[in-house]
Amino acid sequence: MVQVLTDLDLVISKSYISSDGGWFMDVFHVTDQAGNKVTDNNLMQKIEKELCDTKAKEDIDDETELESCEELESYYTKLNVSTENTALEMSGMDRPGLLSEISAVLVDMGCNVTSATAWTHNRRAACIIYVEEESKPGPIKDPKRLAHVKEELETVVQARGVNGDRNNVRLRNFATGRTHTERRLHQLMYADRDYEGCCPCHGYNTGEHKRGCDGTHVSISRCEDRGYWVVNVICKDRPKLLFDTVCVLRDMHYVVFHAAISSKKSIANQEYFIRHKMNSLALRTQSEREKLVLCIIAAIERRVSHGLRVDICTQNRMGLLSKATGVIQKNGLSIPRVEIVTRGENVVGTFYVTDPLNIEVNPKIVELLRKECGGSVDMVIDHKCPCGLSRSSSSSSSVVSENNGTVEDKRKFSLGSMLWSHIGKFSSNFSPIKS
Repeated sequence: MVQVLTDLDLVISKSYISSDGGWFMDVFHVTDQAGNKVTDNNLMQKIEKELCDTKAKEDIDDETELESCEELESYYTKLNVSTENTALEMSGMDRPGLLSEISAVLVDMGCNVTSATAWTHNRRAACIIYVEEESKPGPIKDPKRLAHVKEELETVVQARGVNGDRNNVRLRNFATGRTHTERRLHQLMYADRDYEGCCPCHGYNTGEHKRGCDGTHVSISRCEDRGYWVVNVICKDRPKLLFDTVCVLRDMHYVVFHAAISSKKSIANQEYFIRHKMNSLALRTQSEREKLVLCIIAAIERRVSHGLRVDICTQNRMGLLSKATGVIQKNGLSIPRVEIVTRGENVVGTFYVTDPLNIEVNPKIVELLRKECGGSVDMVIDHKCPCGLSRSSSSSSSVVSENNGTVEDKRKFSLGSMLWSHIGKFSSNFSPIKS
């Protein structure tokens, strides 16, 4: 449900989630991107339809899931991504010029890029690039050609690497359904263990959000009387924050039974009451709780971007991504994040450009891109990331409550009464369901 609301470009400012005894009640307060109330009747009908369709898709046997949630890919939906293309999935060690080299190989192999999204975090990189044959639009169906393209890409990804590097390249066709790109990127980076580079160093034993600290604070405590683990997350508010957090909980097989999400003065506060769906003993050890803390921090930090934001809109043509990334690489710059997609005859997208030496990027790169790519190329100075996180993960903090080696039961379960006090306000609008 969070994914549906996020994909419809709605901002979730507050949410109450409660489920027990086979029933659930979820309340989401949403606005448009400008913070205005949603008044478009067509949009409201679309929200209802999408949420109802999502509920129907939840009827899947949990036993069929893989750790990477591959079985879910067939019905995760992402707007503007064609089902007729071949998807390249890559994860591994990040290095300057990697995306430029990958896109150059695709051009040499006669593959046209229709969309591309790439994230980098803690010196790890993950990208999903949709390609089609240059000669005729459509997926690459010849198994031998697929294997050849994959081999060439693996050579590029593994170049200048060392033995033991975790690098993964996959090419696949989606015959039915569409993969949700950002959902899949979270899965790729989690599988690549990018969270190992996070450092919960400040406030680890207190979990309090210190005034003036812009990091991500995560605390875990035990609610013994109901058998829940309580996860509190305090950080800078930003778009898609709730989506990023619930993604990692799902990937780690935690079920959210109750939750309260709110924001005040640019600070978001998330509280989850969770249990592991398969292991009743999960989080009993210090190492397991520390891993969950690091994974939540990583999920929130992955979307953070620094440096110069460059928005591009130009006519689509073969090799455009290779040309744009090539210009950036030749000028000694890095691309920590990119999203580019084909819409009709045009290509629109956003590049985040940084200098490896952490110095300010010369705005002249915009003119060079405009000359090489044509069309409209604009820049937005974005030296501070939207979440307020620093370039390193040292600003993140967390806490795993302990008392003489045992988990401290810091609170009794009181969220339910709070939830129902809010939910009761909406109950007068409900009517019986008629078959």
